[in-house]
Amino acid sequence: MTTNQPTSSVATQPQLSHVTADGDIHMVDVSAKTITTRQARATGTVSFDQAVYAQLKACAGVTKKGSITQTAHIAGIMAAKKTSELIPLCHAIALTGIDMQFTYDDAHAAITVNATVRASDQTGVEMEALTAVSVACLTLYDMTKALSHDIIIGDIKLISKTGGKSDYVSH
Repeated sequence: MTTNQPTSSVATQPQLSHVTADGDIHMVDVSAKTITTRQARATGTVSFDQAVYAQLKACAGVTKKGSITQTAHIAGIMAAKKTSELIPLCHAIALTGIDMQFTYDDAHAAITVNATVRASDQTGVEMEALTAVSVACLTLYDMTKALSHDIIIGDIKLISKTGGKSDYVSH
């Protein structure tokens, strides 16, 4: 007689790193990990209606509030540096580099935000890259909401990470 009991594959399934076997929340202990150079790249978009996008592109993003991309650039860097204060179980990491890029995407009436974050540490910088992109996108929204509230922030994702026990590249 066959049963439809699920087979246990706990050992082969990835586990949540911030949850113990007892279900308690904890900060991962990275003290035994090797210090390596870590890098993570993340991206996101801020989409506008066509008229607002055309207006922003025509003035090179300079509004009454100032340059939207320069302000978002600084906000992204500041956010990456503060990630451990925003995400409860993230480690404080001494970042060695943060690069931000802003690209006008005419085909989608959007500004694409990219962040690359680097550190030599025992843990990765994915959350710092994602935080930099998220806050830069929110800053673009804040800088442009006087023109329209029909603004969509989306497609925030990790593009790649290197260093540590495994590398990752999005598909």
